[in-house]
Amino acid sequence: MQAFVWIVTAFLATGAAAQDLRVATYDPGLTRKGPGLLLRDIRRADPQVLAAAQVIAAAAPDVIVLTGIDWDGEGLALAAFAEALEQAGHPMPHRFAARPNSGMPTGLDANGDGRRGGAEDAQGFGQFSGQNGMAILSRLPLGSATDHSAVLWRDLPGALMPPLAPDAAAVQRLSSTAHWDVPVLTERGALHLLAWSATPPVFDGPEDRNGRRNHDEAAFWLRHLPAAPFVLAGNPNLDLADGEGRPEAMMALLDHAQDPRPRGAFQPEQTGVNAGHRGDPALDTGVFDPAGPGNLRVDYILPAKTLRVTGSGVVWPAPGDPLAPAVEAASDHRLVWVDIDLESMGPGQADQ
Repeated sequence: MQAFVWIVTAFLATGAAAQDLRVATYDPGLTRKGPGLLLRDIRRADPQVLAAAQVIAAAAPDVIVLTGIDWDGEGLALAAFAEALEQAGHPMPHRFAARPNSGMPTGLDANGDGRRGGAEDAQGFGQFSGQNGMAILSRLPLGSATDHSAVLWRDLPGALMPPLAPDAAAVQRLSSTAHWDVPVLTERGALHLLAWSATPPVFDGPEDRNGRRNHDEAAFWLRHLPAAPFVLAGNPNLDLADGEGRPEAMMALLDHAQDPRPRGAFQPEQTGVNAGHRGDPALDTGVFDPAGPGNLRVDYILPAKTLRVTGSGVVWPAPGDPLAPAVEAASDHRLVWVDIDLESMGPGQADQ
């Protein structure tokens, strides 16, 4: 416990300055195989849950997008995890979560296996409604959120949706998890947090359904960027240098947003498939199958170009670091953070 207190103190001592806002995104691995199981594990003080809370507390974000946490209708699991985070030394009393598309039934046999109600028949892959959803926790108050998750895929202008049966096209949503615009209410006005978690661009066939959807989930934001200051944050599930996928939409977003290229302090030895990667391993945010994609950069924070970034990083400590066991135990993803100078938002603005 003393070592953990030292870690948190060290991070806070070198964390965001008083005029900065630390924005983070993280898949904490808080998803389970059935409804209610996450809440059970949080209440039992499961070591994996406590590890995730330790990682977040050490990074000390002002606001964080969680892209791997089960949703329940009463918000019990999120409230319980917020309490665990407070006990870990970093209270974030403001929160937002809405029902995600993951696990939401369509009533159709979407994957053509002759059965309905399976994980692949849902709006987004999930064994139950809310599995592997999203949430936002914040130290600062949050404004009224805009939930774009009900937008149909076919209604996105220029959508790359492959041909679907009419009944499927009529109900198929674009978001595999969610698309949210959540204002963070700072002393300088509202900073719009544009959060999403996309389907991986793999696990499909020659029709490239997942690759096309992954592209379009990023392309959605090209038509929904607010005039107010914004930050794109979440898990686009796309490495722009390595892995599979269609990078065009993400690259187009970089015409409007900047990439601070957060780096981790440690990178594993680049062997196996990682040795053939073209991207900088310091930018990786996920540890995946070495026989498959290897380590990739799939989690991003992209502030608007008008905002001034004062620091960034990936929480990936070296094996000897006291925080390393918690990072390893919590998730196969790594927390990403970016510090934004609130002064760059301009004079105090009305809530937008």
